[in-house]
Amino acid sequence: MARVRFFAQARDAAGCREVVVEGDTVDEVIALAVDRFGPALGAVLSTSTIWVNGERVEGSSRVDPGDEIAVLPPVSGG
Repeated sequence: MARVRFFAQARDAAGCREVVVEGDTVDEVIALAVDRFGPALGAVLSTSTIWVNGERVEGSSRVDPGDEIAVLPPVSGG
């Protein structure tokens, strides 16, 4: 099981800062999170960067128990 941490708009869409989700790949974990929290999270995820244990990864990357997945939406402002 991986710990998924949500930041900024992703945190707002999920309604929490983090959650534990089972899954073998990043894509699987993210899909389960969207199933749990709904389409608003899916919309944010479509423009977000995903990091696992501090490294940017692709959706097909393997997730091991205890990994930390960070969902980082784009930052705007001045």
